[in-house]
Amino acid sequence: MPLALAAFVVVAVSLVPLGYVIAQSIDTGWATASALLFRPRVRELLGSTVLLVVATVPICIAVGVVAAWLVERTRVSGAKVWAVLLAAPLAVPAFVNSYSWVTAIPSLGGLPGGVLIATLSYFPLVYIPTAAILRRLDPAVEESARALGLGPWAVFFRVVVPQLRLAIAGGALLVSLHLLAEYGAFVFIRFDTFTTAIFEQYQSTFNGAAATMLAGVLVLLCLTLLVIEAVVRGSARYARVGAGAPRAMVPADLGFRYEPLALLFLGMVIALSLGVPVISVVRWLVVGGAAVWELDAVVSALAQTLAFGVTGAVVTCVLAFPIAWISIRYRGGFSRFLEGTAYISSSLPGIVVALAFVTIAIHYFRPLYQTVAVVIAAYTLLFLPRALVNVRAGLAQAPVELEEASRSLGVSPLWTFLRVTLRLAAPATAAGGALVFLGVVNELTATLLLAPTGTRTLSMQFWSLSSEIDYAGAAPYALLMIVLSLPVTYVLFAQSKKVAGL
Repeated sequence: MPLALAAFVVVAVSLVPLGYVIAQSIDTGWATASALLFRPRVRELLGSTVLLVVATVPICIAVGVVAAWLVERTRVSGAKVWAVLLAAPLAVPAFVNSYSWVTAIPSLGGLPGGVLIATLSYFPLVYIPTAAILRRLDPAVEESARALGLGPWAVFFRVVVPQLRLAIAGGALLVSLHLLAEYGAFVFIRFDTFTTAIFEQYQSTFNGAAATMLAGVLVLLCLTLLVIEAVVRGSARYARVGAGAPRAMVPADLGFRYEPLALLFLGMVIALSLGVPVISVVRWLVVGGAAVWELDAVVSALAQTLAFGVTGAVVTCVLAFPIAWISIRYRGGFSRFLEGTAYISSSLPGIVVALAFVTIAIHYFRPLYQTVAVVIAAYTLLFLPRALVNVRAGLAQAPVELEEASRSLGVSPLWTFLRVTLRLAAPATAAGGALVFLGVVNELTATLLLAPTGTRTLSMQFWSLSSEIDYAGAAPYALLMIVLSLPVTYVLFAQSKKVAGL
């Protein structure tokens, strides 16, 4: 009962942003709402946002799938090194990537610039799960297809690609949601989306009706993407059925004709996604010299970022435990409702979550306005699924029989949880905490709106200086964000190589 109550409270809080948008839309009234929604500006934003998603997602899928196939299914030179490097762009925040490209090509902008930067920032979200699936596929299915006379391309598209549907659909959904939520990257290149427009509207009218209506459209887009992903994912079975175990795949030999092309492709992807931002940051550090390292400001921003990151990771993992426990130990309609609600609410962009918490804090919990507690609550809501997926996997690998044996020996339920369950779930929980930490370090919009006066995280300092065209001054903060994110990105890559015992 206490676990169910705790899980219900977490889910109830997670519904706050969605409830806020609905309530504000009703209070606005149909006449005002329709006037705000059915205007040329909204059509322009809808068109640019949809075009961005439609153009970027297929490119991310193509780059991610091809890269995963090359490193997992071929004997391309340096495959293990390429495998790690292809995950590394996740360590570079999208707004840092945009800053790097704008300083290299000042004329970069519009939809082409947005597609370029978004693709280079988010293709690892497709690459990582696709590589994990390719690594685990049973080669017997492909061998059977070839024995029936299918050629290599036919085997790939008719046998391999359908088995990658879950990875591709999930990765495409993550890319799409990131595109809808991204703010800083598109502001740099002067490309308007719903998120940039909401932030501008908020700054000019402080949570006016126009911002709420735009947020409502953005929520509908997010929910539409979730429905599309669920339909594409389907209910087909992908697990191997039968005696024995799947054999390891024998990598294909590209030969002298195709290996140079493969290396050129991988090299270009890494050079554009990782090389450009790193070189750009280093260049601005050299230009600025020792003067850009204002130690007091840098150390303060680093300390605040670490504090937010660690606190957000711990709180989010703790709050994920009740929902994960119920979803594993008490499967049923209630557990599916709790878990599904957490995912839907957390798919909302940070700007919508921040607007909801600002409004509620001002009107109902004034003492909490601009406090650390509100910031951590927003982080928890935004990144709860990152912790929930991993905690659930860890609990699934903790046999309930061990808990029952411990209690039969007279050990209390709490002590059983601490000594048995928590120890078995600790590695997966740590991975979830690492992913939440990565999200907090790179988060910008919610932090800008909710952080207490005087707060200066790495992302806030970077944004403040880069907005003033002080690119050299922003470089140390960009470098520190990358350095902090790299180890966590490697943890994500390493976890993807393990087979979950679900």
